[in-house]
Amino acid sequence: MFEETRVKEINRAILVGLHSPALNREEDATDETLEELAALLDTAGGTCLGRVLQSKASPEPRTFIGEGKVEEVRELVGSLGADIVIFDNPLSPSQQRVLTEALGVTVMDRAALILDIFARRARTSEGRLQVALAQYKYLLPRLTGMWKHLERQEGAIGTRGPGETQLESDRRHIHRKIAKLEEELKEVRRVRATQRERREKNEVPVVAIVGYTNAGKSTLLNALTGADIPANNRLFDTLDTTTRTLEISDTCTVLISDTVGFISKLPHQLVDAFKATLEELTFADLLLHVIDASDPSWREQAAVVERLIVELGAAETPRLEVYNKCDQFASDEVLPRGEDAVHISAKTGQGLEELVHAIGKRLDQGAHRVLIGLPYDKGGLLDYLYQQAKVEQVEYADTIQVTAVCTPKLLGQMQEYILEGWSPKKEPWED
Repeated sequence: MFEETRVKEINRAILVGLHSPALNREEDATDETLEELAALLDTAGGTCLGRVLQSKASPEPRTFIGEGKVEEVRELVGSLGADIVIFDNPLSPSQQRVLTEALGVTVMDRAALILDIFARRARTSEGRLQVALAQYKYLLPRLTGMWKHLERQEGAIGTRGPGETQLESDRRHIHRKIAKLEEELKEVRRVRATQRERREKNEVPVVAIVGYTNAGKSTLLNALTGADIPANNRLFDTLDTTTRTLEISDTCTVLISDTVGFISKLPHQLVDAFKATLEELTFADLLLHVIDASDPSWREQAAVVERLIVELGAAETPRLEVYNKCDQFASDEVLPRGEDAVHISAKTGQGLEELVHAIGKRLDQGAHRVLIGLPYDKGGLLDYLYQQAKVEQVEYADTIQVTAVCTPKLLGQMQEYILEGWSPKKEPWED
């Protein structure tokens, strides 16, 4: 069903973009965005044979780039032996249809290419659900072109019949599939909400790693926690969220998760589909915004991430800017510094101690390791401690002696049984 939006067997591509003042930033094409499109094509297993960047006052409604430029691209396709043309700009279904007929090869846009990459890389059942939903939503308005030959029915009396055309049947089928996938993702959200309530009950802080694709998020998670996630130098290498425990100090433990990488012109279908995963950003206690300091376009990439953070409803979540790959930083400009900026190299380990210290400074909730002596007739409190604290050791003597790391709230509840490690604050006049 989805082969129209994939590049499974088609690898030799011409990349085309339109630069126009009439287009907004997310729709416009530049040399830099074409370079990124070439990297996406490489990630998908394709080969770039050539690039065409057209400058025009405004897009041409029918062919987008104009009849003359279409002819130029068609000649380029023939001379280079290309079998696909990929536009850096979003194309309407009708433009895609017209261009496919005019160029004689498959035409797709950046969104379709990214969907193809996501479909190849998703490994978990949740990731596959999200990608499938995005693909169906992308495909639905494009069905008319795919089944154009089946729409041409004779208009004579007696030829219409009571049944559906293949196009109408497929539309109904895809609407059913979309509804089913959305229901399954609602269940994913329900499970996540239950897990989140349990974390909040246990008062475990959550850190979410965000950033532009290929900024080094997975490498950072590996370096901090030993997560052993594959981390290669390519776009969208990791799509499925991984969560690990990070010991900040003896008394502070956090859950840290990576997220799917962001990119400029991320298809809105994917943003919508991945909200089941990305909604974790709105519930995180801290965001680590990983920025590739070695990329000359790091400012633009950071701005893309910030816009998506706002779009996802996490604008108020505290965050640290983590400037990664500083061992490769070769510019004369000075990277931002301050309480909200840390310079690291996840690959070499440079600056990781400073980063952990910065995380702890924001999330250490004042927990203490204490020795609690529970009378045997209060043994039920031991189960409560297992639920609410980090219990490290239990010994049975004159009392049930429990060594545990407790939050300030729990310390107040248990203060009459605490033997050592903490005492309630006293006002000066109480001494």
